[in-house]
Amino acid sequence: MSAVADSPVVELRGVHKTYRLGTHVIPALQGVDLTVQRGELLALTGPSGSGKSTILNLSGLIDTPDSGDIVLGGQRVNDLTEEARTLLRRDALGFVFQSFNLVPVMTVAENVDYPLFIAGVDAAERKARVAAQLEAVGLQDHAHHRPDALSGGQRQRVAIARALVKRPRLVIADEPTASLDSHTADQVLDLMRERCHAEGAAFVIATHDSRLTGRCDRVVALLDGRLQ
Repeated sequence: MSAVADSPVVELRGVHKTYRLGTHVIPALQGVDLTVQRGELLALTGPSGSGKSTILNLSGLIDTPDSGDIVLGGQRVNDLTEEARTLLRRDALGFVFQSFNLVPVMTVAENVDYPLFIAGVDAAERKARVAAQLEAVGLQDHAHHRPDALSGGQRQRVAIARALVKRPRLVIADEPTASLDSHTADQVLDLMRERCHAEGAAFVIATHDSRLTGRCDRVVALLDGRLQ
């Protein structure tokens, strides 16, 4: 097995991050160390402003730290060019959002296919991978429906399929159950856990949802930019 395969999926090493709002300096993260392993479902909890979203943005290569290192699959990514960061996001990361972020004019299959199309994957392989992912999330019979014909839970299943279809190392999930009722949230959580362990991707999930934390492999609490 390669050194990259043996490495943690993502590491934050002594990470500090501040934001400025006018004359105010807000310390979002204050010396955070965090390691996430392959196949791990990790929940980040804490009140609003505790640093959860900042960790997601740094791990997802959307933002950069003021100091400390972000290491993805054994590669330090702080100093990558914006083009290199974009390609790494495209090829190695998946994203699941509270609001689903599906394209309304595309069918379910087209939404799931889109990341593969952008990545230049061959059409025959795309078709096979999309079909396999839709079957994995139980939506193979809805492939030709548009998102507005689906329930909230079904839309989140599409979002999970879209995130996993490119076989990412890491999936970033921001409050993925916040807009779902309890029964639907339970189904989505079970699906995320099953796909995480089946596919070997790591999930880092920011959540206030106690239903979710009880199903995760590990829960990390934040307060005022520090791990508790």
